Amino acid sequence: MAFVPFIILIILISCCVAVFGNATLDGASQVSLLVASAVSVMIGHFSKRLTWENLEKEIAANVSSCAPAIIILLLIGAIGGTWMVSGIVPTMIYYGMQIIRPEIFLVSSSLLCALVSVMIGSSWTTVATIGVALMGIGKAHGFDDGWIAGSIITGAYFGDKLSPLSDTTVLASSVSGTPLFTHIRYMLYTTVPTFCISLTIFLIAGFSMSVSGSGNVEEFMEGLEHTFVISPWLLTVPVLTGVMIARRWPSMVVLFLAILLAAVVGLLVQTSLVHSISGDAGTGIIASYKGMMRVCYGSTSIETGVPMLNELVHTSGMAGMMPTIWLIICAQTFGGTLTATGQLQDLMKVVLRWAKGTASLVASTVGTAFFCNVALADQYLSIMLSSQMFKDTYLKRGYESRLLSRSCEDGATVTSVLIPWNTCGLTQSTVLGVATITYLPYCFFNILSPVTSIIVAAIGWKIFKK
Repeated sequence: MAFVPFIILIILISCCVAVFGNATLDGASQVSLLVASAVSVMIGHFSKRLTWENLEKEIAANVSSCAPAIIILLLIGAIGGTWMVSGIVPTMIYYGMQIIRPEIFLVSSSLLCALVSVMIGSSWTTVATIGVALMGIGKAHGFDDGWIAGSIITGAYFGDKLSPLSDTTVLASSVSGTPLFTHIRYMLYTTVPTFCISLTIFLIAGFSMSVSGSGNVEEFMEGLEHTFVISPWLLTVPVLTGVMIARRWPSMVVLFLAILLAAVVGLLVQTSLVHSISGDAGTGIIASYKGMMRVCYGSTSIETGVPMLNELVHTSGMAGMMPTIWLIICAQTFGGTLTATGQLQDLMKVVLRWAKGTASLVASTVGTAFFCNVALADQYLSIMLSSQMFKDTYLKRGYESRLLSRSCEDGATVTSVLIPWNTCGLTQSTVLGVATITYLPYCFFNILSPVTSIIVAAIGWKIFKK
């Protein structure tokens, strides 16, 4: 019976994809998640005699746990608008197109995102800032959206895994009882080889592709110069943002201050553009206030004279994040019903029956973490649940806790971005403007990491027992 809600969900989402196509996440998937939640509740009520009050408390607790992520999403929507209109992202695109050669663009994107993500400890922030700029550079050079987004996500999630500032890295080490830097060093055995393979693929692809977008570079640069004030001084804002993150300021505080700095810069440097966004004929304080508020919360369309560039500099603000937030709430509702009814725990009992040796145990852990990503739509819940479910098993069999923490990260953190309805998949596809299914085949690091983890366990490399 525990499989029934998942079967229902898979059928419903498959029908939605067939009927709605790319518009599935606009509402059809949310309805499907709520229907699957209702099926789970009915099974729990009639088979286990669970009261609605207990189910409601668990659902409410699960939904409330994603409140910080929702606030961060709203702030990311605002930072996307302010950094674009203030000229920060256009400046990064402008200079980046002159520096990065097309042949090494894909591998350079991964390396740059990896470096930034290691320093700041956040794949979300990396993608929302430098990732957006790299999307513009890649499009100007004529690369396919999937290849660009894949290289960005590969680098961002590699850095996220190995950064001591990363919340998922800290979470995986803490819930498994592993010292943080022991956990990070142990992940090197699976993470570095996988990243090197991914970089090799991007390098070969870059030299083998016949990109025909060299003409777009000149056109993009002219459009940017015509629309925005381009200046290297604008890069002070991302530098200050990186300093705040490096000093371990809370994410919400950093994002809010980054928005505030960009808004001030936009009002001072891009004054006429902000006034035009306001929709008023005036040029006074009211027009500046109204224009910047619209940049933060609403949709802004900027005419650059280049159709492809218009799509790139278009921003949606906080309002653009609402479909994502809606889907997160519905996904958390589904996860809450599975946990409250015990259906998730029932499925795990089946999994443990097959975990006999080292390779099968690691494979079960990785598979469970991925399954939780699909079912619960959140990487944090996936890390916590998979670690809690297997912790006693690893302890009884004499394995070190760092094997558990690494397996959870390899199965949960990197695969979350590959699932369209997961918080990570939703966020990155929204921020980059590329559908999850479009960039998925090119996220080589994210696809290969779980496989590498199982292979390393199978050959027994650095696998120790107490």
